[in-house]
Amino acid sequence: MNGAKQEFLNEIEIVKIESAILEGARKYFLENGFSEVVVPHITKATGACENVNTLFEVNYFGKKCYLIQTGQLYLESLVPALNKVFCIGPSFRAEPDVDERHLTEFTLVEIELKCDLDELIKHIENTFMSMIKNALRYEKEIKTLGGDIEYLKSLKPPFKRVTYTQAIEELKKHGVNINWGDDLKSSHEKFLCEIYGNIPFFITHYPEKIKFFNMRTNDKDSKIVNSTDFILPISGESVGAAEREYEYERLFHKLKNSTMLKQLEKLGGSINDFEWYLSHIKKGSVPHAGCGFGLNRITQFVINSKDIRKTTKFPLNKITLY
Repeated sequence: MNGAKQEFLNEIEIVKIESAILEGARKYFLENGFSEVVVPHITKATGACENVNTLFEVNYFGKKCYLIQTGQLYLESLVPALNKVFCIGPSFRAEPDVDERHLTEFTLVEIELKCDLDELIKHIENTFMSMIKNALRYEKEIKTLGGDIEYLKSLKPPFKRVTYTQAIEELKKHGVNINWGDDLKSSHEKFLCEIYGNIPFFITHYPEKIKFFNMRTNDKDSKIVNSTDFILPISGESVGAAEREYEYERLFHKLKNSTMLKQLEKLGGSINDFEWYLSHIKKGSVPHAGCGFGLNRITQFVINSKDIRKTTKFPLNKITLY
């Protein structure tokens, strides 16, 4: 078989696996009372993640707006009424790097619900396992692409949890030059995976200063937030999650003093971009939490590929358009 034909067959196998992983997520959500929400894909800054510098700017009939990065705030506004919600859609990042870790568009699977961090972690584990089990319908395809079937079958929650502080201490113990308050890089996550036996694990309670403005401050330690990242071998951070601030005055104060807002103001935006979201919170919110699964990172883990560009039929980066 020539190289071009084999490459095409591999791409078709990826499409099957991607589809199965998404089906596994939807299966879990629908069986557990989640309502699917269609969120807008052209948004104000309320569609941004932590770093607004990676927003794609769009001229929307003379108004400045952006391609969405996350549906989080839109889902949050519906939690008081619907309790459990999810969305599946594109996340656009103006990533300048063309390499094995970055895409400018990828699929994000997101949930928000009335719960605390412990319950959220259980939902992450259950969703992840539903994705993996459904993907294993295509054992032959996964094996052809380099995945380890027996390893995938051996996965069993609950997965290990370590705090950010413990992770920093572990890295330091192994000679890594890092300080408390530094953001963890993919190389740090990879090293921690090796230390913990190359199995999925959670890092919890990150410093508030390096996380999204509405992650809930810990009641006992104001320097950290009730957050977690789910780390996978090969692909690294695959799920970002946290409890959310739901009290208006506290949320408004954190947004007003956030690094994100300062970045937005440099781009010509203002706190008014969050007006509709803040008005929802002001009317009354509830304790809730949520997360986002990066589909390509999950797929990367399943097929055991070091290159995220191998995880989808149409990978987009700075130099690639279809």
